[in-house]
Amino acid sequence: MIQITLPDGATRQVEKGTTGMDIAKSISEGLTRNVLACQIDDEVWDANRPIEKDCEFKILTWNDELGKKTMWHSSAHLMAEALEALFPGIKLAIGPAIENGFYYDVDFGEHSISSDDFSKIEDKMVELARQKNEYVREEIPKQDAVSYFQKKDDVYKLELLEDLEDGNITFYTQGNFTDLCRGPHIPNTSFIKSTKLLNIAGAYWRGDENNKQLTRIYGISFPKQKELIAYLELLEKAKQRDHRKLGKEMELFSFSQKVGQGLPLWLPKGAALRERLENFLKKAQKSAGYEQVITPHIGSKELYVCSGHYAKYGADSFQPINTPAEGEEFLLKPMNCPHHCEIYKTKPRSYKDLPIRFAEFGTVYRYEQSGELHGLSRVRGFTQDDAHIFCTPEQVKDEFIKVIELVLYIFKTLSFEQFTAQISLRDVNHPEKYIGSTENWEKAEKAILEATEQKGIDTVIEYGEAAFYGPKLDFMVRDAIGRKWQLGTIQVDYSLPERFELEYMGSNNQTHRPVMIHRAPFGSMERFTSVLLEHCAGNFPLWLTPNQVMILPISEKYHEYAENILNLLNNSDIRALVDKRAEKAGRKIRDAEMSKSPFMLIIGEKEKENQTVSVRRHGGENIGTMKIEQFVKIINEEIDNLISTFK
Repeated sequence: MIQITLPDGATRQVEKGTTGMDIAKSISEGLTRNVLACQIDDEVWDANRPIEKDCEFKILTWNDELGKKTMWHSSAHLMAEALEALFPGIKLAIGPAIENGFYYDVDFGEHSISSDDFSKIEDKMVELARQKNEYVREEIPKQDAVSYFQKKDDVYKLELLEDLEDGNITFYTQGNFTDLCRGPHIPNTSFIKSTKLLNIAGAYWRGDENNKQLTRIYGISFPKQKELIAYLELLEKAKQRDHRKLGKEMELFSFSQKVGQGLPLWLPKGAALRERLENFLKKAQKSAGYEQVITPHIGSKELYVCSGHYAKYGADSFQPINTPAEGEEFLLKPMNCPHHCEIYKTKPRSYKDLPIRFAEFGTVYRYEQSGELHGLSRVRGFTQDDAHIFCTPEQVKDEFIKVIELVLYIFKTLSFEQFTAQISLRDVNHPEKYIGSTENWEKAEKAILEATEQKGIDTVIEYGEAAFYGPKLDFMVRDAIGRKWQLGTIQVDYSLPERFELEYMGSNNQTHRPVMIHRAPFGSMERFTSVLLEHCAGNFPLWLTPNQVMILPISEKYHEYAENILNLLNNSDIRALVDKRAEKAGRKIRDAEMSKSPFMLIIGEKEKENQTVSVRRHGGENIGTMKIEQFVKIINEEIDNLISTFK
C-alpha cells in the first residue's frame, strides 16, 4: 500500500500501481469524465500511469492551467498525426504546448502548405479525435529509439536523441502516430472536441538562423465548441486592439527597413506619450529616494566579461565593435547593471550611505531573431526603466517591499487591476545554470518569499525560472480582455557585487559586500507601451493621452474664437488641437472619436456669443455648455483623481 495526500490535506491508502484515473473513479463518475492528467508531487503525469510511491496527489481538469497544457500538448500530437496522413513523407521536429494552444515545427519537404490547407487539417483532426485512441506511454532503450527514427530518416528526432541518455527515452503512441516525447498526455483523443489552426510561420530548427527553416503551425483546442467560439471572439477583439494597428492609426511609432529591423522610431505623439510615462515614474522615484544616472550605449567587452553577461549572452547578441586600437573591443550595452556597479565604485561607501538607489532610463540592445520581432513588444533596441539598489543584507527585505509598493502604485494608476506575482526560483537540480554561492541564493530566495508574504499579494512559485544571477519576482498582469502579460520585475542579486568587488565600510570598521536589487516596474518603455496601448485600446488615461481635447468649430467664422480657446487651454497645460477642416460638424465629431480624443469642444454661434464651449466626452456623452474656466477645472479634477502622489 502507498499513501496519497489530497489537496485538502486528507490522506488515502491505495494499492501500489493505482492510477490517477482509478482515484478519480473512486471519488465520482463526473470527475472521471473530466480528468485530463494528474499531479504527483511537483510533476504532471498521465492519468493512466501507475503510481508507485507515497505522494501529494491532485487531479487536473480543464479548469487547471496544467490540465490545459496537457490537452494542448496532446493536440499537437493529434495535429502531427493528421499532417502525416495528409502530407506523406514530412519530417516532424518539436510540438509543445504554449501559453494559449500549441504548435508543431514541420519540414514539409516537397509539399507546399498554406493557411488555405487549415480546414482540411482541422477536419482530419476531428476525424481522428473521434476514434477515441488512447495516448500510450512506452519506455524504450535509446538504441531502439534511434533505429525507429533512422528507418523514418527523421533527422530532427535523431538530433534530439543525441542529447538524451539511455533510460530516459519515452515514446507516446495514439492511433497510427508515434512520437518521441516525455509527456504527459490526456487519456485519449476524444477529450479534444473542437480545434482551430490559427497561424503559419517560419521557424529555424532549434532557433538557430544557420539551421534549416521549418514551417511552424499554431493551433488551439477546447473540450467544448462554445469555448472555441468565445476564444475566437476574443481573438477578434485582440486584433482591434493590436498595438501595431493602433500605433499606426494614432501616429505613435514606426519602423524602417533602412534604420533596421526591431529598432523603433518614436513619432512626435509617441515620444510625448513616452516622456509623460518617464516623468510620471521619475517623480515617484524621486519621492522614493532614487537618484538619476546616465550611462553610455556601449561598454568595454571586459565589463560584460566581468559581469558574466558575455558568457551568457555574448554568442546570441550583437557582435563586438572593434576600434583602430589593437585588441580594443566594445559591445552595444545589453544590460545597465554593470555600468551602475562601476558608478557605485567611484568612491568609498559606508553603511551610513546605504541604501543607494541609482535609476536610469537606459537603452540596451539585444539581438533578437527577425522571426521573433513583433511591433514594440519584441525589439532589438529598447529602453529599460532600470534601477539598482545597493543595500546591506539587513535592508534587503524592506527595500524589496518598497519596490513592490512602487509597482502596485503604477498598476493602480494605469488601471492594471488583475495581476499575479510570480516568484522565480532556481532549479536546485541544475546548479550549473547559475552563478553565485548556494548560501547567497538561499538568502535571496528567503528575502523574496518573506517580502511577498508580508505584502499579502497573490503569488505563484516557478522553479527553474530565476535569472542566472539571482531569484526574481515578476508581475503577471491580465489586460482588459483577459490576456496575461509579464510587466515589472524585481531581482535580488548577491553575485554581481562579488564579481565587481563592491564594498562598504560597516559599523565595525570592516569591509562588507552590499546586496544588489535590480528592478524595472515597466520592464521596458517599448513593451510596456505596447501592453498599455492594447489594454486600453488606445483610450489612454486623461493625464497620459497624446491629445486631451479636440476643438471643433462648426465653420470658418469661428476659427478665431477656437484659437483663443486653444491658447487658454495651452496656458493651463492642457493638450488640445483645433480641427479647421472644411468638414461638417458630424464628420469632425466622428474623426475626433476615431482619434480617441477624451473631450471635444464644439463651437458655434451661441458658444462664441456667450464665450462658452459645448463639451462632449469620447463615447458620445454630452456634458453640456460651460465657461472654459469650468471646463479646465473639470479636467484638472479628473486628472487629480486618476494620478495620486506616490508616498
